[in-house]
Amino acid sequence: MTNPVETSVGGMRGHVLRRSIHLGMVAIPFAYFEFGPSVAETLQVTLDQLVAGFVLLLVMVELLRLRLGITVFGQRDYEANQISALAWGGFAIGMVLLLAPAPGYAWPLIVSLALGDPFMGELRRKGMDDRSVMMYATLLILAIWMVSWWTVDTPLLMCFLLAPVCMAAEWPRLTYIDDNATMVLIPLALVLLLEPFVGLMG
Repeated sequence: MTNPVETSVGGMRGHVLRRSIHLGMVAIPFAYFEFGPSVAETLQVTLDQLVAGFVLLLVMVELLRLRLGITVFGQRDYEANQISALAWGGFAIGMVLLLAPAPGYAWPLIVSLALGDPFMGELRRKGMDDRSVMMYATLLILAIWMVSWWTVDTPLLMCFLLAPVCMAAEWPRLTYIDDNATMVLIPLALVLLLEPFVGLMG
């Protein structure tokens, strides 16, 4: 496996910045649910319009970056010619905020990405075998979903179902779709398909 530090613009400092941004995504659902409605009201738009506007802005900035063929501090060198992990993550989180049927799904989906993806990456970088990475990552992500069950009424059944799905959705190594997208969009699709049958059970 390629050492991500070696491919990061800025070396170890760029890698640390990248991981820090990932961890900082934990604040997104808090900001959305706590401040989003008031910000949208101030701007005289709906909350969905506010989120969609941010996603569209992100897409336009990413297209401009690709047009120029540049990478910035913390990105991987190969992202000069393909959609960046940050852009994929931002798009996926936007889809969660627009489509997730309840906070009990939005919170764990976003936090699983924010914490689970860098956790798995660092375990691999330390040379841990795949089976151990999968086991520890599933336990971490399950803990995230259980906290959501306790705090924001995520259905308990969905916690046990979606924790391993989130872990597994990070695993495929696709050329143009980053795991920041698959780790969120695959379990989000499952939520949308199953939630009408499960409902929020508390």
